[in-house]
Amino acid sequence: MSLLKTTLDANAFACILEFVPKPGAERFATLETLMARTRLCGWPLTVAIGDRVSSALDMSPLEAFSSLANPVPALLHFSGKDRERRDLLAQLQRMDAAGLDQLLLLTGDRLPGHNPGERPVRYLESVAALQIVRQARPHWLLAAALNPFKYQEAEGGAQYCKAEKKLAAGADLFILQLGFDIDKHQEAFDWMQRQPRPKPLMACIMALTEGRAGMLDHVAGVTVTPSMRALLAAETAVSRAYARERANHRLALQVIGLKLMGYAGVHLSGIHEVAQFEALEQAIDALQPQFTSLQDWTTAWEAAWQAPGLTPVTFHPLGHAWRFGQRQITASNKEKVRYHLLSAMHHQLFSRTTALSKAFGWAVTRPLWANPTAAQWLHQLERRIKRPMVGCDTCGSCRLEDTLYICPETCPKGLANGPCGGTSLNRCEFGDRECVHSAKYRLAVSVGRTEVLRERLIPCVQVENRHRSSWPVWFEPAPLAIAEPTPMSDDDLLAKTRERLAAPQRVKVSLDDL
Repeated sequence: MSLLKTTLDANAFACILEFVPKPGAERFATLETLMARTRLCGWPLTVAIGDRVSSALDMSPLEAFSSLANPVPALLHFSGKDRERRDLLAQLQRMDAAGLDQLLLLTGDRLPGHNPGERPVRYLESVAALQIVRQARPHWLLAAALNPFKYQEAEGGAQYCKAEKKLAAGADLFILQLGFDIDKHQEAFDWMQRQPRPKPLMACIMALTEGRAGMLDHVAGVTVTPSMRALLAAETAVSRAYARERANHRLALQVIGLKLMGYAGVHLSGIHEVAQFEALEQAIDALQPQFTSLQDWTTAWEAAWQAPGLTPVTFHPLGHAWRFGQRQITASNKEKVRYHLLSAMHHQLFSRTTALSKAFGWAVTRPLWANPTAAQWLHQLERRIKRPMVGCDTCGSCRLEDTLYICPETCPKGLANGPCGGTSLNRCEFGDRECVHSAKYRLAVSVGRTEVLRERLIPCVQVENRHRSSWPVWFEPAPLAIAEPTPMSDDDLLAKTRERLAAPQRVKVSLDDL
């Protein structure tokens, strides 16, 4: 069992040290020095190795892990950008060979060079990836991401709906996006505690300086407000050393506060030097005895974000302070009419119950369409009908019924199960449009279909099925479902065996019965 899983199972606090693999012996030597300490303030230490943070040409997490002189507890990342199912399955085999059994599955930020209107870049989204790995490796520790730092209802509500799908797909652990809004940390924690089977939460945090705030402008989904920047600039004006000291003080406070809140641990980003690690450890050791309650800690946290002569810091964008549970939006009449029309059309043509759908199904499943030329003709017909209506890219496996007739192919990443974490006030990470998942959430709320956003896990589209008609596949007879036996614990199995052996009318126990 991995160190991280053992720590989480024991309800102990865990620390994950983020490492972005780049060429350079010095970076790896520093990481090994840090990991040799094995703990931060007595809390077990695991390294998280990033995947395709800069580009698809980055050193892979497995290559980085193999480059270490000594094996260390590791949580590998898997980014779905420009990846297919086969890439994920191949990585699982390589991880088996390396003795690794824990994985953080991410959709991934926009691939550099992937711009709207250019050749589509496919993203293996996290929900589908979780399903694939959970089925292939039932006992692995699987982590997923959640970005609660959203300040409009549509983008925030859609994040939590997708997180419910990740729970259903098999996530054991959630790691939050980088953020500094402690109210949103509390919001995410409260949300998780309301789930039927709550999972541990860890928070990604960083010592924030003025320079790093500028760098985060290029990291999708991270919020640094003007009032935060004003404070950071004022600290830098005193001296860079003072600014670093204040940033480290706030980071240590954040670790302590998250632990008091009930978080399972922290995912530390931006620690690249031994001196940074030591300074953080010293600050935590000095501050931790001062706080026995979250209320006392909150006063210190608020004071750490104040400076004389500056307006109070707010962590939400000006004019946008949505919190989970607030209901503020509704779809337009045009959006609702469009949905109802497409829903009625779908029922008539694809329900398999109406006379028209039975006739249409019979027509598109004739042997004629097995001919390559005829199949191409049918593909083009479907594309020309559906593309003007919904933006269809003929993925070969139509998911419109599960996405409220908003085509996933109109998302630049092709995401079907919900948004990535990169939106900002409902705007897509690509910057040229509203996030289609915000539009979908707004519609779901207005027509009473939010269960679709939470419950329907949509599998990934196989690359070999793309650019062909989905109609014949839709009407193919469904395979007969074979009920799987319900898994039984060892104790239940032993009790059942004793019960049956003790029954006088049954002298023989069938293996099938067990």
